[in-house]
Amino acid sequence: FWLKRVVRFGSGDAAPSALDVTGQPPQLRRRPEPAEAFCRRKFGGRPGRQVPMSRASTTYCKEWATTDELKPMPTEIFLTAYMITLAVIGLVALIAIRRLRPKEMRRLLREAGVALHKVAKTAQEIERKIFHLCGLLVPLIYQVLLFYKWNQSDCVRICWTITILGCSADMLRIHVPFVQRNWPLRQILRESEQKQLCGGSYFAIGCTVAIHFFAPVIAMTSIIFLVLGDMVAALIGRSLGQSICSMKVGPEGKKSVEGSVAMFAVCFIFGCTIFSQVHLREYPVFLAALTATLVELYEPLGINDNVTVPVLSSLTLTFGFARTYSCQAASSPLLWFAKHG
Repeated sequence: FWLKRVVRFGSGDAAPSALDVTGQPPQLRRRPEPAEAFCRRKFGGRPGRQVPMSRASTTYCKEWATTDELKPMPTEIFLTAYMITLAVIGLVALIAIRRLRPKEMRRLLREAGVALHKVAKTAQEIERKIFHLCGLLVPLIYQVLLFYKWNQSDCVRICWTITILGCSADMLRIHVPFVQRNWPLRQILRESEQKQLCGGSYFAIGCTVAIHFFAPVIAMTSIIFLVLGDMVAALIGRSLGQSICSMKVGPEGKKSVEGSVAMFAVCFIFGCTIFSQVHLREYPVFLAALTATLVELYEPLGINDNVTVPVLSSLTLTFGFARTYSCQAASSPLLWFAKHG
């Protein structure tokens, strides 16, 4: 129990008087006042429920709240409305940016304070990264299917099917010249992606692994960390990187402090809003946002961050909530599959 202030009384209906512990004879003791009156006078609260113990039941007077009175996970209606709203905002932003002409884009970047020598590369990065917003369709569709009572295992099968087909098509792009020449999004591929799997394939693998092994709200949150956090980190790093802090970070010093701070802030804000109904959400969300930022920054083991960010963020969120609800294990996200089959 997470209590701000707790006072324990005996099994009787009355709270002990301050003179009960003085050792004075019973005839000199003040008559004990009722427990409810004592709680109101001391803390402004009321007696809590009876807690069974090895001896007589003990009454607790509390001023704050316990985990029994709080929702351990966001509700289905809240999650569905949240994902729909986020996807609609992302779609509107995508359409608005795509409708901008190159000259208008560069003018807006200059007015936003982007250095002149960074405007062209920033505009190119926006053109590439704005498609990341399409990734918001993954948690949206996943949540809508669950809301309409689809089985979680069926959603996993759909994800693996799409991932296998997508990766197979990407392999054809690499090895078949005809497919490579007619690849739909060839213009936004990086030079390093011409001869290897593109970021979209790694994104599909990371999302599918997270959806397969973690509770839905955990997986959806980690995917949002990847979609929005990584996009903001790239755009801020490209446009404002090393303009405030000149220190270079990441492998070979190619990343900036500004981009990493922006990613952490975005992940933390969206994590706290998703789990806004959850008590002590700041602890696991902070750890997960920090994990996502560090993984994106250093890419441990050389694995693409589109895979490691959702997987390791999901692990950290699960660990954080398991620690938070260690006194009420039934509410832990670790038990989601046992509850929903």
